[in-house]
Amino acid sequence: MRSMGPDHPGEPVLVVSNVPDAGGLAKARALGVPVAVVDHRPFGRDRHAFEAALNAALENAGAQVVCTAGFMRILTPEFIARWQGRILNIHPSLLPRYKGLNTHARALEAGDTEAGCSVHLMTAELDGGPVLARARVPVEPDDTPETLAARVLAAEHRLYPQVLRAFLGQLPENRPIDLAKEP
Repeated sequence: MRSMGPDHPGEPVLVVSNVPDAGGLAKARALGVPVAVVDHRPFGRDRHAFEAALNAALENAGAQVVCTAGFMRILTPEFIARWQGRILNIHPSLLPRYKGLNTHARALEAGDTEAGCSVHLMTAELDGGPVLARARVPVEPDDTPETLAARVLAAEHRLYPQVLRAFLGQLPENRPIDLAKEP
């Protein structure tokens, strides 16, 4: 959000979390960005009701693009279809490798020499949408999942704002999104 100055093609209209005490909410408030909490727990197993509330929050704020980060809920194909071509996610691996959880431990167990993160368009396939960009991080000989995660997180904080700026620059009114070739 700090990178979204006056020359940025987008403006944050809402930071929403399903976790009431998520750190990103306090950061957004401090920057003057509206926040909302749509806690999934009261909805029990009714994912569609949870997503209807999430959708309402996004639509009421006037969101045109959704950027997920650290949102540890699998969204239904119906929700993703509502935002098709306009929902981005950042994942802590060099997709298509290590979809899902425990990415850093899996990279270390495999003996990988590099790890990283990927920004991709979200589709109904878990971590399977088109990759827009990747950032690579070397795996050090003494790495643990925690030390590798910290370096990958720093790369995520650099990559996501760059990709978002480029992505939003491709969204003129009434024109389809033209994605660059996968890196």
